Amino acid sequence: METMKWLRILGDPGRVRSLRLLAKEELSVAELQEILGMGQSRISMQLSQLKQAGLVELRRSGQRSLYRLSAAAASDPLLTQVLDRGGAELPESAADDRALTLVLDRRKDQLRSYFDNLAGKFGRSYVPGRSWKALSEMLMRLLPPLVIADLGAGEGTLSLMLAERAKRVIAVDSSCKMVEYGAGVAASHGIENLEYRLGDLEELPVADSDVDLALLHQSLHHALHPDRALCEAFRILRPGGRVVIMDLLKHDFEGARDLYADVWLGFSQAELLTLLSGAGFEEVDIANVDREPEPPSFSILLAIATKPVR
Repeated sequence: METMKWLRILGDPGRVRSLRLLAKEELSVAELQEILGMGQSRISMQLSQLKQAGLVELRRSGQRSLYRLSAAAASDPLLTQVLDRGGAELPESAADDRALTLVLDRRKDQLRSYFDNLAGKFGRSYVPGRSWKALSEMLMRLLPPLVIADLGAGEGTLSLMLAERAKRVIAVDSSCKMVEYGAGVAASHGIENLEYRLGDLEELPVADSDVDLALLHQSLHHALHPDRALCEAFRILRPGGRVVIMDLLKHDFEGARDLYADVWLGFSQAELLTLLSGAGFEEVDIANVDREPEPPSFSILLAIATKPVR
């Protein structure tokens, strides 16, 4: 009778997706929500049904509630077979597994961040000659000469720094005034390997396979269609070239839409992974790299991915 009850419960693809994940790792409601892209109420209802059926169990870890596949369910060969077949048949399974990996990686990042905070933060105490600008200059000079597209370049502060080392920099922005200002600064400093172009992230004025590195620094959340922007970045990159995205982690500060003309309130790691994979990128590496101390305490994501060599 219990088997029949389980089979009725497993008639819903959403519950099968949840069970596949919980068979691999203990997860909270919030983590399942991020991975599956479902609302909290729907996931909570599914977990309640699965718990009543004896398929999942709950464990408390401090203030967190973690769900996992129950011991009875884990030892049932029929359920294992259903989950294996479901994983092969459900189109969302591959994306679910990638998003699960990101969630687990973030747990490691959070643990690392805790110990980083114990050790202190760079720049908290004054040390002669130590600054973020000096550090960034040092790191950029380690880069090989590349053709770089700075997409959503704004005034071009970063483009100017990159031009000191790059083979060539193409700075693209949709604002005529930004392009005019940046081009004027470059000309006044005699920088000949930096070119400003007026254009949109979703229709870049750059030829196919023309650059080695496509950089979107706090600009992707201004794109109306981030997926199209990343497809364009993919198009202009040479095979083996890389895209680098630095953007905000998904947040709920609605004021950013009016204050900063943000179209999107950041991106989750799972969303960014899906966007990059959908555009054709591989070897995706995503991490939370910083969190601003002042409210609304934006967190910053860094993503690096590669255009495959076919």
